[in-house]
Amino acid sequence: MEHLTVRAGGAAFHVARTGQGPPLLLLHGWPEFWLTWEPVMARLADRFTLYAPDLRGFGDSDKPDGPFGPDQHTTDMLALIDALGLKQVGVVGHDVGGAVMQPLARMAPERIAGLFFFDFVYPGIGARMAEPGRLNNIWYQSFHQMEMAPELVGATRQSCRTYIRHFLKAWSYRKDAFDDVIEAFTDNFQKPGNLAGGFAHYRAAHAGRVRMMKGEAPALPPIALPTCVRWAEHDPLFPYAWTDRLGETFANLDLAMFADVGHFPHREDPDRASAEIAAFFMRIGWS
Repeated sequence: MEHLTVRAGGAAFHVARTGQGPPLLLLHGWPEFWLTWEPVMARLADRFTLYAPDLRGFGDSDKPDGPFGPDQHTTDMLALIDALGLKQVGVVGHDVGGAVMQPLARMAPERIAGLFFFDFVYPGIGARMAEPGRLNNIWYQSFHQMEMAPELVGATRQSCRTYIRHFLKAWSYRKDAFDDVIEAFTDNFQKPGNLAGGFAHYRAAHAGRVRMMKGEAPALPPIALPTCVRWAEHDPLFPYAWTDRLGETFANLDLAMFADVGHFPHREDPDRASAEIAAFFMRIGWS
């Protein structure tokens, strides 16, 4: 595994790179950073060149000055692709990464060979995210917008560890999925600016999510790129039933349930996640 510092779009990005073959860009979610992809990268390195950046605000990449959402991350990732000298990439993403992939696909479809998603927010979820029975699942999205949130969570190493570990455990179906990296994840979020940098996504995305939940999201044409979605069977955040409108956002869609996992398929079952990723990109000729 190589660890690069790449300057792009006026910022410095940490990028983990390994493997050989057609390039895949791996975009993490919250509360994650590049390390979440390590098991998948190890399994795909014989077939692809894997690039796993820390999004701005996360890991060892530069931090934003304020709210920083999918549109801003999209601009960053296009600049990063240019800085890495890549004409075209396959993109794999999850959670926040999946939110970034949608404007990325609309802004520069010619730079993308195909899109592979694990569970993420898309417009078709709509008002379901704010139904009364779901509110206990999304409280953190409001908390993360409060100025005091980074200070409270980061008050001590133990408070940071407790907070981050809660989500990694509660959102997983296979509860041991992150046991070997809990300390590394805690170290990561204890670094200056990383709690606020991750929370910046929620501050930037809030208005758009409210529009989505009120049914006021702008109508956009479907994304035509080859798209594969493997949605977890037991995601407590995003139930599989919420995939019913994916066809309105993706015109060329391969959708299937990813059984026996929660919100983090790539960590909970990296063997199967890697096989699904490789099979999709082979089907579309990116292999």
